[in-house]
Amino acid sequence: MRRKQNAQIKTNRVPRMRLLALTTALLSDAMGKTGAMDHDMKCCSANCRMAGPAATVRVHTADILMVGKALSVCAEGKVLVIDGRSERNTALWGGITTVAARLKGLVGVVIDGAIRDVAGIRRDRFPVFARSVVPNAGGAEYPGELDVPIQCGGVVVNPGDWVVGDEDGVVVIPVNHVSNVLKKAELLAEIEKQIERAVRRGHDLASILRYEEALERKSREPALPQMRFMQD
Repeated sequence: MRRKQNAQIKTNRVPRMRLLALTTALLSDAMGKTGAMDHDMKCCSANCRMAGPAATVRVHTADILMVGKALSVCAEGKVLVIDGRSERNTALWGGITTVAARLKGLVGVVIDGAIRDVAGIRRDRFPVFARSVVPNAGGAEYPGELDVPIQCGGVVVNPGDWVVGDEDGVVVIPVNHVSNVLKKAELLAEIEKQIERAVRRGHDLASILRYEEALERKSREPALPQMRFMQD
């Protein structure tokens, strides 16, 4: 089992490093401006950069029992993604779980819910993303589900999907789209470098991006979508 996990970590190393070299903004653009979790899924730790395949868990509302189980079985190199049902007033994660996850070799955690002990988490390099911060802790009474498709931050996350985080937020890339998204995002990164160099040389951004051409084209189009029917 350990040998299999080590092989998987090696397999994931190349896409992980390529993803970490990109921003979530570029990755979202490469997916057609999709894939981003809700704006209030904020990074709460000293380091926001993470990339890894998802290990998923769905918990009962305001209950931490399955969080402990998921942390126990989550493999090294994974991002633990917790469907806390968007409950913002009961913490599902804290300082001790952050330390435990880092020592286990996880590369990040995303919680669709609340956390606490944020003073310590802010000093920790382990990436922690959550909706809110609150002192109240959850109970530990009810079972949930491990390694199933979940909803987190308004995005469907399947086990194995790649989860990438930075200062802008969190993006989820379906596992079977990673290669294509990487190629597009790396191309966009190079194009943006060229655009920035042109702007620094004094070129007008609207001219570079041909906004006047776009406005002229739009001016010739019907204002109402229904009117396009008349053009057929």
